[in-house]
Amino acid sequence: MKADARAPRDEGPRVSLVIGSGSVKCAAAIGVAQVLEEAGIGIDRVVGCSAGAIFAALIAQRLDPERAREMTVQLWTKDLTAKRNTRALLSVLAPKIFGFSLNRFGLRDDQKLRQRLRDAFGDLRIEDTPIPLHITATDFADGELIELRSGPVARAIRASVAIPFAFSPVQIDGRQLVDGYLSDPLPISVAMKHGARVIVAVGFESPVQEHIGSAGRFAFQLSSIMSNNLLRARFSFHSVAHHSEVITIIPEFEQRIRLFDTEKVPYIIEAGAEAARAQIDYLRRLLAADVQRSPTTQEPASST
Repeated sequence: MKADARAPRDEGPRVSLVIGSGSVKCAAAIGVAQVLEEAGIGIDRVVGCSAGAIFAALIAQRLDPERAREMTVQLWTKDLTAKRNTRALLSVLAPKIFGFSLNRFGLRDDQKLRQRLRDAFGDLRIEDTPIPLHITATDFADGELIELRSGPVARAIRASVAIPFAFSPVQIDGRQLVDGYLSDPLPISVAMKHGARVIVAVGFESPVQEHIGSAGRFAFQLSSIMSNNLLRARFSFHSVAHHSEVITIIPEFEQRIRLFDTEKVPYIIEAGAEAARAQIDYLRRLLAADVQRSPTTQEPASST
């Protein structure tokens, strides 16, 4: 496939970068990527899930950190969820009268989100990014993790951030796709599948609600509980069952970061950079040992 045939730009050690779900906290991945570049460590592929898909796409284009920060501030704002989808709400209250359609069910109007993604990524296709890009979503029919490796970047991200109840599913190749975190909040398995031996995984636990004062906050609390437990379970499984070396970077935030705290993006990026610097010496030793242990292998062809 074209995306896998792209040659790395730089010589030297390389890692696969996986960015999990985490709303605006995922901007920390910009800082992680910057530290890797400063250390002379390249990225051979990048995997993104949910909001992490946005930053995976920015990094896969090799955008400089300042440009990535600017695009984040422009794209991820609170008004994305400000407009209600009245038709969807009526279909819940009176389905016999208004009917119910899965592919249109989302309590928030997504027109602004779609437009922001088009403005940010234009006609860019996944298979055309300089660094191979993989975006994950979840098949609503059976909960299967779906790996998107081709097609418009904007559409793939829209599918990956299809928060249950908030935004409607996205149909791609006959599947109704919803938020990627539902199948794996930190999809290390995708990098492993493509032969990655050293993986840098940037993960986040979903925040819990300080006060449950509405049905929306109740739903978000349940979502956070499920996604956090799934994150821990999936990571434990990968650690035991697979042989790839995984360095997990979990930035520590002294400030509380809410879903749309875009004004804190510079702080978030620096937190990601700081967490990455703490791991860089170990990462260098790991890469050196990996080079000595085994020759570079070519990834098998895939029909996906």
